Amino acid sequence: MKRNKLNDLSPTEWIKFQKSWFVHNPPRRRRNVLLHPAKFPETLALSFIEFFTKAGMNVLDPMVGTGSTLVACIRSGRNGYGIELNPRYAAIAQDEVRRELEQQPQPAAVTARVITGDARRLTELGLPAIDYCITSPPYWDMLRMKGDKTQRARKQQGLDVAYSDDPDDLGNIADYDSFVEALAGVYRGVHAVLRHQAYFTVIVKNVKKRGRVYPLAWDIGREVGRVFTLKDERIWCQDNQRLAPFGLGNAWVSNTHHQYCLNFRKE
Repeated sequence: MKRNKLNDLSPTEWIKFQKSWFVHNPPRRRRNVLLHPAKFPETLALSFIEFFTKAGMNVLDPMVGTGSTLVACIRSGRNGYGIELNPRYAAIAQDEVRRELEQQPQPAAVTARVITGDARRLTELGLPAIDYCITSPPYWDMLRMKGDKTQRARKQQGLDVAYSDDPDDLGNIADYDSFVEALAGVYRGVHAVLRHQAYFTVIVKNVKKRGRVYPLAWDIGREVGRVFTLKDERIWCQDNQRLAPFGLGNAWVSNTHHQYCLNFRKE
């Protein structure tokens, strides 16, 4: 470790990150970001950003939502660029960035930029060369499924139960294969703006719909692996979620309390 070309971590910190699974239970979401139905925890993004970049490097999230990746960039001294299709979420992300910058003990010498636009047009957005990308996609159209207890509760509270009604929103694509292809198209755009030998992390899980598992994580690994090299995976375990008696006494239905962190590299 005389010359650490990847990050600013110590050997001990480096080795701890190499564990193939980890437990991470993020803090409770604040009220102003609860509107978004699937917020990405900035505390999780922070650990990946600090491993795959050095201070001052450029980080991209092509589906930034309410700005978690940009908050993590500010806290770690990286430049963050986030793309968000929904203007309402983009505005929340702007507020989150502003709030985080104001909380810094001294003015942060970093860029934290929210771009309202379509991630499928990444190459047209005037981005600088990107040193690392981390993102989490919509989990197909699962937010459109009826009958989920959490979805009913969110609706009663006046919170969003879907990302948007925009036909350009990938979360509104009903056909699974078409959704995977559209998502792979976004990630091909990431490949175009990422510098050579840079890493790209996708945090995703397989989805269950009408009694069938759709291997979204594995299909992303296959499709994105056509342009990137899939280097490894880390399993994010969430051990603070309640167990539900799915299929009790009748059929095997698991409680899915883990996600895949797929790490690709541009080679």
